[in-house]
Amino acid sequence: MSRPPVPPFTEESARVKVQAAEDAWNTCDPDRVALAYTEDSVWRNRGEFLTGRAEIREFLSRKWARERDYALRKELWGVLGDRIAVRFQYESRDSSGQWWRSYGNEQWEFDASGLMRRREASINDVPITEAERRIFGPRGDDERGVDVLPLR
Repeated sequence: MSRPPVPPFTEESARVKVQAAEDAWNTCDPDRVALAYTEDSVWRNRGEFLTGRAEIREFLSRKWARERDYALRKELWGVLGDRIAVRFQYESRDSSGQWWRSYGNEQWEFDASGLMRRREASINDVPITEAERRIFGPRGDDERGVDVLPLR
């Protein structure tokens, strides 16, 4: 199975990869998203460590059951060979209705077929009011290619 673009990445092909990841994650479909990772992919997400697609799929199912109205933006931060660094922000609300903005950085490493074999994510959550929201659903066509994630 190949998942283009494949390494070695250029800045242009890395941007395509990042946008594809954002698009997939915004579906909140654990089965679809898990297919982007190798069968033996290893993850660190916050303080949780995962190995393999089955664990990734289960993690994503739990995540999106907890994080309601999830909407994500990713930006390319750097690229070198088979590695991509990304920064991101997403917003979601919990079961009590509290809105959160989550800020994070990821380091990705890919195999030759373009599947991610390693993902490390550091994420911090900030409570926000509904009025402070700025990410509403998947990125529209007018936002594609625009990388401007404000700090606040």
